[in-house]
Amino acid sequence: MPSPDRPLRKLGFLTIGLFDPADPAAGHLSTLEIIGLGERLGFDSAWLRHRHLQFGISSPVAVMAAASQRTSRIELGTAVTPLGWENPLRLAEDLATVDLLSGGRINPGVSVGEPMTYSTVKHELYPDSADTEDFSYSRVERFARLVAGDRVREFSGKQGVVEEFSDRVEPHSPGLRDRLWYGAGSLKSAIWAGEHGFNLLSSSVIFPEKDQAPDFAAVQQAQIRAFRDAAARAGHSNARASQGLVVIPTDSASTAQREKYQRYVDERTPRTLMPQGPKGMMFAADLIGSSDQIAEQLYAHGGFQEVDEVAFALPFSFDHEDYVQILTDIAEKLGPALGWAPAY
Repeated sequence: MPSPDRPLRKLGFLTIGLFDPADPAAGHLSTLEIIGLGERLGFDSAWLRHRHLQFGISSPVAVMAAASQRTSRIELGTAVTPLGWENPLRLAEDLATVDLLSGGRINPGVSVGEPMTYSTVKHELYPDSADTEDFSYSRVERFARLVAGDRVREFSGKQGVVEEFSDRVEPHSPGLRDRLWYGAGSLKSAIWAGEHGFNLLSSSVIFPEKDQAPDFAAVQQAQIRAFRDAAARAGHSNARASQGLVVIPTDSASTAQREKYQRYVDERTPRTLMPQGPKGMMFAADLIGSSDQIAEQLYAHGGFQEVDEVAFALPFSFDHEDYVQILTDIAEKLGPALGWAPAY
């Protein structure tokens, strides 16, 4: 057993919310049930991946809205929403609305860059401005200003008999700006997030610098440290950093489940053995085994050593009962092995 000299403060989980295209409602309802289970088990947060034109959650804001009315305590986040698909003003309105309805439990995680497979969808997404859209950091800066309540226009006040207009995004949810996260995979993005008052989501996919050895844990550790240094220089003393690896505890798994989980890990392992593609993308190894075994691996992981909160990623394509078993083991076995105590 590892010795938790620095207890894990917040325990969360991340799901992609897959569904059968022939019966999409069932998958969405399963995701809501999993979030409800997470609250009952004491998890601090539940995070939703964002997928477009795939069989996963395309509207996490809507799912968070539904989840907020089925739960009372667990925080709800996105990891992450690609802003290239979004109008920042409209997204700010939607998130503020859900944040107010949830009692201030929303943690929006975002990223920038050109949308995935942009050439196949740009004619529908931005038919009149596809070649001039700005997918740089300025897009997320604009989004953050709108969430913060900065002025959108000069005009405000009453027009006509009953119409009342505001000069900022409405509704405004105080505190939401402080709960914005940036999904960074590179050193540059991690530093930028720290400089601009975002919290950091570091996941199981990162990009090393050209002079860095291809050691995932060491690269992730360097990025998180650079983020904290940048945040401190910018005066963001409360900046948070979270790590999100795939963990699959098998403490209470059946024999069939253990075999299924191991096949999943074996299929994904080759991509973790060396950098992938022209940018040298690196994937973290999935952690599978008993909770004590996983805890020992985490304590030895450079990235984990830099954080006191996590959002463990649930594997793709498993069945509902598998997620119940995995989440239960994380909450009842792995979390306590990491020094965490449930929030209920």
